Amino acid sequence: MTSDDIARSGRTRSLQTYAALSPEQVEAVLALLHEAAGTDGQQAVSEQGRLQLRGGERAGVSHLLLSLTGEGDDADTGELVGYAQLEDTDPVEPPAAELVVHPSHRGQGHGRALGSALLAASGKRMRVWAHGGHSAARHLAQVLGLTLFRELRQMRRPLTDLDLPDPVLPDGVTVRTFVPGRDDAAWLALNAAAFAHHPEQGSLTQRDLDDRKAEPWFDPKGFFLAERDGRLVGFHWTKVHRAEDLGEVYVLGVSPQAQGGGLGKSLTTIGLRHLAGQGLPAVMLYVDADNKAAVAVYERLGFLTHETDLMYRTET
Repeated sequence: MTSDDIARSGRTRSLQTYAALSPEQVEAVLALLHEAAGTDGQQAVSEQGRLQLRGGERAGVSHLLLSLTGEGDDADTGELVGYAQLEDTDPVEPPAAELVVHPSHRGQGHGRALGSALLAASGKRMRVWAHGGHSAARHLAQVLGLTLFRELRQMRRPLTDLDLPDPVLPDGVTVRTFVPGRDDAAWLALNAAAFAHHPEQGSLTQRDLDDRKAEPWFDPKGFFLAERDGRLVGFHWTKVHRAEDLGEVYVLGVSPQAQGGGLGKSLTTIGLRHLAGQGLPAVMLYVDADNKAAVAVYERLGFLTHETDLMYRTET
């Protein structure tokens, strides 16, 4: 069905922007994301974006719902065919966006309509993710006048043949697991310091941490903290995707003052052994393609690129 076909059917495109979604709208968006993931092979909206669907209004976050409406429908009763999220929380970088169109309604101009609305809402200063880097997403970025500037790799390796040397911790460093509530503030401070160069990870707040602790996958037994003299100096937060039977190096961070001493490698080994002990056949992680040092470390650990996410941006 083309845009002309839509018009002839008596339905019109309705695009509404919300600061917060109702429970019914959240469920409709999640259902749309599920359908799209089944077709595309990966989520069109990141974990952070999916967490931001719930819990009411969040500063700097807006939701765009695109529906097809017929006679007697309003924006809330039409058929949801597209969703976009815009997050304007970084004090330096342009707002970041993600968008998705239902697989049954692609090729009808809905993606362009969402993209144009995002450009207008961001003042034509925007970054947008294309998870999986599919050709349709690359074409839409070109149509919207966006240029590629970031490549995020998902790397994987099997765990069934895990044969890594015993971890050797730096002098005075011990490792324990995360204690929810007691370790929150110290971990948030360490995370901010370790990822000061990374606007998405480094800006996590208590609310963001609470969102993740409330998820079914959260397990403090897989959240390893390294400390020296009572202060946190590093961590490896692992994650298990039960539906995919897949482990993840979710976040690995080391304090700037503790880098260069092998702590990151030791924490990686500890986390991988933990995941292998869960009987998982494989593990994944995300790393920026231009972080050549990290990519080289992971390749030496047996990781290979599985898929790539691309981020486009307006010209600056």
